[in-house]
Amino acid sequence: MRLEAREPQGIKKLLFFSKVNKMENLTHDIKKKHSLVTIGRSPLILNSLDPTINNTSNGLSQEIKSDPPMESLNILDEVGNVGDKSILLLDESENLKIRTENDFIRALNLEPKKKVKVVSIFGNTGEGKSYTMNHVFFNGEEVFKTSPSQMSCTMGVWAKYDPKLNVICLDTEGLLGISKKENQRTRLLLKVLAVSDVIVYRTKSDRLQRDMYTFLGGASKAYKDHFSYALQKAVLRIDGDKISTGLGPGVVIFHETQHTNTLDDLHDRASVDQSAEDILKSTFSDLGLTYDSFGFIKYVGVRTSLGSSTSFDRLKFVLTKELESTDVRSPRDAKYIYLMLKNINEKYHLPLSDVNPQLYLSQFFTCPERCLSCKTGCVLSMGHKDEGEDHTTNELCKFQHQYQNCVYLCKRCYTGGKKVIVKPTSQTSQDTSWKSYLNYVMSGYVIECPHCGEIYRSRQHWYGNKNPEDEAVRLEIVHVWPGDKSLIGVGISAQKVVDQVTVLTDAVSSVSSQPAKMITDWVNDKIAPSYWRPNSEIKACFKCNVSFLPSGSNKIVLSKHHCRNCGEGFCEYCSSKRCPVPHKGWTDPVRVCDSCHEDLEGRGDSLLDGLNTDDLTEVRARYISETVVNSISAVKTVLDIPRDFIKDTARPSYWIPDSECKECVLCKEPFGPLLALHHCRDCGKGVCDNCSNSRKAVPLRGWDSPVRVCDGCR
Repeated sequence: MRLEAREPQGIKKLLFFSKVNKMENLTHDIKKKHSLVTIGRSPLILNSLDPTINNTSNGLSQEIKSDPPMESLNILDEVGNVGDKSILLLDESENLKIRTENDFIRALNLEPKKKVKVVSIFGNTGEGKSYTMNHVFFNGEEVFKTSPSQMSCTMGVWAKYDPKLNVICLDTEGLLGISKKENQRTRLLLKVLAVSDVIVYRTKSDRLQRDMYTFLGGASKAYKDHFSYALQKAVLRIDGDKISTGLGPGVVIFHETQHTNTLDDLHDRASVDQSAEDILKSTFSDLGLTYDSFGFIKYVGVRTSLGSSTSFDRLKFVLTKELESTDVRSPRDAKYIYLMLKNINEKYHLPLSDVNPQLYLSQFFTCPERCLSCKTGCVLSMGHKDEGEDHTTNELCKFQHQYQNCVYLCKRCYTGGKKVIVKPTSQTSQDTSWKSYLNYVMSGYVIECPHCGEIYRSRQHWYGNKNPEDEAVRLEIVHVWPGDKSLIGVGISAQKVVDQVTVLTDAVSSVSSQPAKMITDWVNDKIAPSYWRPNSEIKACFKCNVSFLPSGSNKIVLSKHHCRNCGEGFCEYCSSKRCPVPHKGWTDPVRVCDSCHEDLEGRGDSLLDGLNTDDLTEVRARYISETVVNSISAVKTVLDIPRDFIKDTARPSYWIPDSECKECVLCKEPFGPLLALHHCRDCGKGVCDNCSNSRKAVPLRGWDSPVRVCDGCR
């Protein structure tokens, strides 16, 4: 019993001394591993990298006594270098952790003016990037941290110099990892890619995924559009060696599969002559992505059986060969690598907004229609039009002439908190058809509100009439969706033209003053129908090409006439026929050209079937415009007014104004004496004759017969 009582105490003593020995051994190992800790010094104080500071214990004491500055000169505390481990070059927030190029060289244990190359690795998180770098360049030693944890073990960019291959290795944070700053992480990786000579894209999947092509295609475009020029400017600023920045880095795709063949397997090739690189380039093209900024693209595929270790021999062989080659880039002084990285990091540093990725993207279910004027998309679900709901968006729109995307709101109702849309008409709700027609001739168009009654009459007085926007209505810009007609309508433009014409009695009474002034006023009033070609553009007959301009001794100038159907200018002989043009408002026989006569003869009132009330209003307006022109022509012998001065620009309001049409929107040739300006009847944009030879009906705009359209709308 006594023996049994003593036995536990003996065991306790043995366990105690065993623990003490283990602690002493651990302390010895730590001192041996961290050789920077010297005898007689605190193990918390590391040697400084500055050679001017004495790192002995006595020197250290003197340094402390001399009141050193508060900021440490030891950059290893900043970059996180421990022994043979890698150093933190850039953190996940794109902050450069090394302050100067000299600190960069010392941290990597490089000789001054040492010329090196840079290899960086990219890929999705968890694909074994750090593990690959350790085995390819450092014989499997854990220079770059690896971890079996679900959390990413690499945050930011880490660097280590490999003296055997004379290369700086950069390990990067993985793509597709959980991050609140995904866009900032991608930009960080692209900066590292820009200063690299060779990049390795590591993927561990049985088939190459689209995200690899997307990242590399975007990187190629970013290098071409941004980094190439920025690096050239950086080289000039740092006054460095003649460094080539035209071509981007070379790309080596390291593809590891388990159950499928690699791209370089003969069974997966379309032909024996097609290489794995050809397959990659073909896939880039099929996806609409570019790769031309890269110096080269190489493919290394390995197939690893379950339970076997990955073989890096082929990858190491390819990298060694490319690093030794100077076909694309030569080794650079290490300080220039740091300075180039610093320059582009400072240039591209503004904050980025990150949109959280959504499993169900909005375009899967949202109405795809967009406003024709501002290109803003509808926010309602697909099929809402079938349920009677109009397109809706929360964004404001912008006005464009060709769409006339504006409506009139009753100003009085709007002030009272209601939005009531009103439209100009030729009659009020109290008028009869004959009375409204006479009122239209004498008093112009009216605007009637359903709540306030008549709020505006365009020709209320003989002179001094105000615009409706000044006193009665509020103009509001609205969205115009595919299939919508112009909201105010082209007829309003013609009606305003009529209202701007000086009353004929006013003109006759003031003839005794200065006819030239009245003519100028008429020219500015622009009273011709909207579809007529301007007189200023008609230099010759549209059909026979006889000139309307005097030349040499020939002072006799042929009269020009407009076809009431197509609106082009013709001579007397090419427009001698007469027939009704009901779809333009001419119910009685009027002058038409020979071509239109053949097209219109016998069609009769069927041409009016497609017109609605707004179109008929426009027809009446044009008819009145023509009546005014004919009235002025009737007194030509009395007033001696050349009819050519009556300008012809009562044009549809969706047409781009002539003053804004400087060049053809398609061929970009400038308009001038040798290149006439035409308007497409569909989009309303200015085009030349060569780009608008096509003819087709545009019923949405009110053109039921074939009219001029540009090549883009045909």
